[in-house]
Amino acid sequence: MKVAILGGTTGMGRAIARELAARGDSIFLLGMPEDELVKSAADLGQRGCKDGVKHAILDLLDPATFEPAVEATWAALGRVDAVVITAGMFATQDKLEEDLEFTRKMLIVNYAHLVVFCEHLRRRLLGQGGGTLCVFSSVAGDRGRKPVALYGSSKAGLSHYLESLDHKYRAQGLVTVCVKPGFVKTGMTQGLKPPPFAGEPEQVARDVIRAIDRGKPVLYTPWPWQFVMMVIRMLPRFVMRRVGF
Repeated sequence: MKVAILGGTTGMGRAIARELAARGDSIFLLGMPEDELVKSAADLGQRGCKDGVKHAILDLLDPATFEPAVEATWAALGRVDAVVITAGMFATQDKLEEDLEFTRKMLIVNYAHLVVFCEHLRRRLLGQGGGTLCVFSSVAGDRGRKPVALYGSSKAGLSHYLESLDHKYRAQGLVTVCVKPGFVKTGMTQGLKPPPFAGEPEQVARDVIRAIDRGKPVLYTPWPWQFVMMVIRMLPRFVMRRVGF
């Protein structure tokens, strides 16, 4: 495949990029800062991307970078088979309640700007006859919960948008894959106590690539989170008020 990745320099995005490189897929990196993109491109080249890995700057806080990054992606790869987006912002509920400026940025990045960027990609993918748009949301968006009230709200909106895309455009060739990770041990969650079923980035990467290959519309990973969230969604509101999950 020819794959563009936003967020491929760290965490789960880096693990996905390495898995794709190892099987010989062509990769184009999006994100910032440039020095991290250059390092990651060199790493992927040594792992199997024989033709080298190019990159372009994309800042989710700056929509002016979206269109140039998309143009650079298609110029480098030609037809793009899949775009994977793992980038986003996170903080604990306590930090978000204390720092409303950071909260504003997180809500804009995780929902408004991500959706706008996806709209750029939707047009290009549909214009070439189809392709896969794989975007990381979160189990935090499945239900209103005390520990993730603000972060979860941004992911709930993103999940809603991705599901709508799948309903509207799958028949036209746009395959939407909404990834809903549970707790994964990355730099983003460093310092937090891992709950049961905490995952590793490499495990998540394998699950995500399998979902892309199969065109699976929704992926919970690690897999036990699908059943955990099924139970959480069924709990009555008075129970949710009493529990801290």
